[in-house]
Amino acid sequence: MGRTLVSAIIAAHSSQKAMEGEICQVKVDFAFANDITGAPAAESFREMGADRVFDRERCALLPDHFTPNKDIASAEQTKKGKEFAREQGMLYWEVGRVGIEHAFLPEKGYILPGDIVLGADSHTCTGGALGALSTGVGSTDLAAVWALGETWLKVPPTVRVDFRGKRPGWVTGKDMILSLIGRISVQGARYMALEFGGEGIESLPMDDRFTIANMAVEAGAKAGVFVPDEKTLEYARSRAAREFTPRYPDSDAAYARRETFDLDTMGPVAAMPHSPDNVKPVRECGSPEIDQVFIGACTNGRFRDIETAAKLMEGKKVAPHVRCIVIPASYEVYNAAMDKGYLRIFTEAGAVVCTPTCGPCLGGHMGILAAGERCVSTSNRNFVGRMGSPKSELILASPLTAAASAVTGRLTDPRDVMSEDFFKNLEGK
Repeated sequence: MGRTLVSAIIAAHSSQKAMEGEICQVKVDFAFANDITGAPAAESFREMGADRVFDRERCALLPDHFTPNKDIASAEQTKKGKEFAREQGMLYWEVGRVGIEHAFLPEKGYILPGDIVLGADSHTCTGGALGALSTGVGSTDLAAVWALGETWLKVPPTVRVDFRGKRPGWVTGKDMILSLIGRISVQGARYMALEFGGEGIESLPMDDRFTIANMAVEAGAKAGVFVPDEKTLEYARSRAAREFTPRYPDSDAAYARRETFDLDTMGPVAAMPHSPDNVKPVRECGSPEIDQVFIGACTNGRFRDIETAAKLMEGKKVAPHVRCIVIPASYEVYNAAMDKGYLRIFTEAGAVVCTPTCGPCLGGHMGILAAGERCVSTSNRNFVGRMGSPKSELILASPLTAAASAVTGRLTDPRDVMSEDFFKNLEGK
């Protein structure tokens, strides 16, 4: 039987056969940390006696979680990482020139098709949208990679996920990945790879693909990878910081199992508290009243996310009792949205627009929930206390659903506030 995409990538980076279940020593193309995980990685790097990172152009540290620094502790943590990055001469971008790592690095061409990428953050799997084996590791493992330029990986079994049919305008990448997690559960792909394909992917924008890959880890997956197509390669070629070689699965690849979805019958869905697999159609969730809406995060802070939310909110007002927080994932997104007038649409509607940061997604800052409050969020996790008080509630949904909910003040299917023509204009874009 042939290789899956993940097996093919590992084989290309190892001298071993890279068959399913085999532990392989692999060369790493890119390795990074953030302001939370960077300082512990630097400490481990020094403790193991390492002197220099293996390649200054392939090792990076990005301040994005608690930045701009929210308090003294975060300032000290960020300072330690920055000092290490400057000492090593590795890649580092200061606030005002950086973005959320999982959006910024692909934009700058540091994650590319066929790569093996390791990041000290669980949502490193976002890079799988580009056909890379991109996965999260702990700070100590990352320190070893910074020192050696290699690591070990166990070749995981792969679940093939095919999306068929024509995608309606109200169905986003967020609805697609939530539908998968709702079906297979948060344990459904534990230490497996999710390989996405099918004719329904062909018209799917890259921004939606990043959303799907981002939440692969919420199904327990080691990685979520898209088979590179011309859309992938066009995106990568226009941004690549170095040469790359895309890899592909064999036509007779051996999959652990297959999951298939029909896009033409899919509707907007939401993950209700307190698990990403507690997924229901939005119209079956009972329209609970909300206190806050968050549009952003590494899951849904890209340009298409901001654009579709702004178009839905144009000429409308945020409900009087609701806070609406919009955080573009990078300055590329921020500036493009500003040029299009989308940021003004948000502020005129009564929303607040913030500088690129993870912010409230992890309960960091810029939107923490109080006891008894409920938020509709485009982020990736809705565990107890994820965005603040353990007595708050978090509902995961697409930017369209989040924007509609901000306007009505309740969890709302976007089809209930917009016309069919609105969604037809979103099809295939």
